[in-house]
Order: sequence, then structure tokens, then C-alpha cells
Amino acid sequence: MKSKKLSEDILKTIKSRGYKYIELDAVIDADRIIQRSGENFRQYMFSFHDPNGNEMCLRPDLTIASCLRYLKNRVKIKEKIFYSGQAFRKIKDQKNKIIRNQIGYEIIGSKNVKQDDYEIIQTSMKTVQKIKKTKLIIEVGNIKLFNLLLNKLKLPKRWKLRLSRHFWREDYFESLLKRLETNPDTDPLAVDVDKRRYKKMKLENQKQMVAGRKISEILNRFNNKVKDPRKFAEGKKTSSIIREYLKISCSINSARKKLNNFLSKHKIKIDLKDEFFPIKKKLNKNNIIFSTSYGRELEYYTGMVFNIKDQSGVNLIQGGRYDNLLYNLGSKRKIPAVGAAINLNSYAN
Repeated sequence: MKSKKLSEDILKTIKSRGYKYIELDAVIDADRIIQRSGENFRQYMFSFHDPNGNEMCLRPDLTIASCLRYLKNRVKIKEKIFYSGQAFRKIKDQKNKIIRNQIGYEIIGSKNVKQDDYEIIQTSMKTVQKIKKTKLIIEVGNIKLFNLLLNKLKLPKRWKLRLSRHFWREDYFESLLKRLETNPDTDPLAVDVDKRRYKKMKLENQKQMVAGRKISEILNRFNNKVKDPRKFAEGKKTSSIIREYLKISCSINSARKKLNNFLSKHKIKIDLKDEFFPIKKKLNKNNIIFSTSYGRELEYYTGMVFNIKDQSGVNLIQGGRYDNLLYNLGSKRKIPAVGAAINLNSYAN
């Protein structure tokens, strides 16, 4: 099937499910993305400065471009939209392409989490099966569930923030777990030296600035760190619990039972709501796998995540919920959003 005909068939299928087609800007404000993702993301962007000195870039992601459009138009109601085009991102892996031909669809501004999540997955399945008459593998996870687990564990707040923030960076996350497992947060010898300095600074002018901070702020931060140490034994145990959780992978119809067994074993109380399992058993005769470690490809996911691939392992559609993205891009309030993207390059053959 030729590329143009393929794209037209996919767009027709999505439109039939009530989505409205929109156009997206190819060039967007780079500062908005940097503020969300940090300077590290700059290495993936094709950026330049406009005549006014503003840094702009080719859109590295269609979802971000869609959310920026939603904010620019000051939309106040639920939108069920779809779009198509190219995303441009610098890559290190030469096997992947710099230009990605994609089709995306989203539901923005609706609070009906379970219904919307199911709708996005259903649309994805209908679209894929319209194009590829083959058995598929559907993998589902939930980032919100992982963060709920973190909040229940005996960890200092700073460690919870680190692990949550870097969950999507798999290699770095693993290094954090090793630190949690083997190294204390503070060096005892360094703490003794700091304590002597702490006593001396308490006698000084608390409003005096040192390295951009008031002495009172420095003392308060040190005091909290000393009061909230991470004991070696607790760190090792907690790391073990996290590793065990991330190994859970099973059919979605047995996921609730398996997760409840895990939580019961470690005496952790979490209400496993239906929203964590947007689909049950089989979908159009395709098996569904629930994986606690899935969802680490994109950092802006906050809830349900899913991936649909063929029997050879080629990713066809990926998506999920990103309720914080519009807020991070400049909205004054959090706006619910869920969507998915089809990688047309995967259908080349």
C-alpha cells in the first residue's frame, strides 16, 4: 500500500470516530519546550533565532505542538482532535530517522479518565487492524500507579522526587536505585565538618547572603537534611521493593490480583481503581499485557500508557495520558489530556 493511500485510510478511520482534523504549526517556541524539559532536551532540537531574537525550533513532537495550539486558542471546552505531519528530532541512533511521519489524535479537556483512555486505545486498535490484518501485542502500564507506590514507601521526599522525575530515563533511574541501595545520602565525615560550620553560622547575621542564599536558608536546608537521613538498611529494602514492582508483567485480567498480592506482601495500601485497567481480558481477540515498567519512553506521561506492536516487535502506535503537559507549557490550571501517535514509518513495508 502506497504511503499516501495508507495515510488517507488511517485519517478516514480516525475521523469516523468523531475526531476533528486540525493543522499544527511546524515551527514552535523553543523556550516553551526547554522550560518543560530542561536544557538537556536542546540537543534533540533543530533550533534557530527569528529576527526578533526569539529562539524557535522545528516541532520535535506533534503532541507538544498540539498542546501549544490549544493554549494559544484559549480553548475552554473538551476537544477531540486529530492531525498529521512530520516531527523533527536529532538522534544518536543511526537506524532511526530524523524526520518522523506521524498521525496523532487526542482528547483534551475531559475529566472522564477511564472512558477517554478506553476510547484512545479503541481508536488505536481500529486503526491498526484496518491497515494490518495481523495479530497484535498490546502493552499497558500506568505512571500514576508508580508514583502512588513511591509516596507509600519509606523514603525522604528528595528521593521520591528524584525517582519520579527520572523514571523515564531508564539508565539514570537504574543508577539512582544503585545509589539508594548502597550509598548514604551524606558522608558522615562531611556532616561532622558541616555541623561545626553550622554552629558557627548560627551566631552570624541570618540575613547575610552567601552564594545567593541567606544564611538562614542554608541552615534550614542543612537542618532538614540531617533530620531526614536515609538509613542504609531502609534504602536497600526500598530499592528491592521498587525492583520487584517493576518486574510485574502479566495479562491484564490477572493484573489486579497480582498487584494486590505484591501490595499485601509489603503491607502497602493503594486502592487499585478501575482507571488503572482501562481494558480487560482481550480486545478484538488480541491479548493485552499489563507491565509496571512500561511508559518510560516519554517523560510527560502521567497516567495510563500503552503500546501496540506487531508479532515481530515493531512499534505501530504509542500513547498515554499527560495531564500535566499543558500546565507545564504555560496553562494556569491542569488540563486533562490523553492521546496517541501512529508512526507511519513503521508501516513502510
